[in-house]
Amino acid sequence: MNILRTIGAIATGIVALSAVSAAQAETRVTFKSAKAASSYYQMAAQFAEAIKTGTDGEIIVTVEESQGSVQNVMEASVRPGNYLFTSPPALVGLAQAGKGAFEGRPTEKFNEVRALFPIPSLTMHFVMRADSGVTDFAGLEGKTILLGKGSFGANEGEKYLDLFGLKDKVTLSEAELSNAVAALKNGQIDGFVTAGSWPAPNVIEAAAGTDVNILSLSDDQLAMTKRDLTVIPAGTYNGQKDDIRTSSLSVVAYATTEMDDETAYQLTKTYWGQKSAMSSNASWWKGVTQEMLANIKGKIHPGALRFYAEAGFPVRDDQN
Repeated sequence: MNILRTIGAIATGIVALSAVSAAQAETRVTFKSAKAASSYYQMAAQFAEAIKTGTDGEIIVTVEESQGSVQNVMEASVRPGNYLFTSPPALVGLAQAGKGAFEGRPTEKFNEVRALFPIPSLTMHFVMRADSGVTDFAGLEGKTILLGKGSFGANEGEKYLDLFGLKDKVTLSEAELSNAVAALKNGQIDGFVTAGSWPAPNVIEAAAGTDVNILSLSDDQLAMTKRDLTVIPAGTYNGQKDDIRTSSLSVVAYATTEMDDETAYQLTKTYWGQKSAMSSNASWWKGVTQEMLANIKGKIHPGALRFYAEAGFPVRDDQN
């Protein structure tokens, strides 16, 4: 009996030690994302599952809801360890300069923020009925356009009309963006403006039921917007014969220097390795390319740089 008790105690100890070892081997990452109802929160959840799959459970990503990118960047100054978050690069730049919402904040902590990889951008789409005859922005004069209200796309679209000298030359529909496709099909509007990760579901729907033209920006117009260039490949939307050159607001996944190099390396390597699988479940991942690294302003984490060097991805000297 004493021998059996001893064997039992040893077995229990082995199980306990195994559990402790497994817990110690598991790396946990907190991912501060976006509002729970947003597409970016869905992306974060997909990313978390992809990391778990790609690392055989060695890295577990816990997604936290956020009120937006400002909150994400703010928390980078106080969060310890493996803190991952998303933000447009320009916002990180403002934090590091102590400007805007970050005035008076501890800029030395924001200077520890490091980029890992790009995620789908907010991409502008100017969608016009083909029978409107509009093929460029000058052709918008006298047309009826739906911008929607309150969204990034609506605000950006209004800004572009002003920049391109069209503010008082178009009629703005009062309809909500959710009604854009129906309004386009029945001829109530000549076109609508939307922003989202491409291919955008409402643009897919519009192009499926109506012949449309999606406008490209000239180099000069793109420079006026102060946004990044995104090229939507020909064939992305029904009837689209040519590439679309448009503007986008880049969004990047960031960590801080408190994340160790190995964790940053594994997250970055697994992200790119799982991107094809993620794309098969959600088409917005198809828009992410290695060329989007050029839109990252500031430093890239050394762990991520290690992967990019191995993979031969383009990285600028100022990103090192």
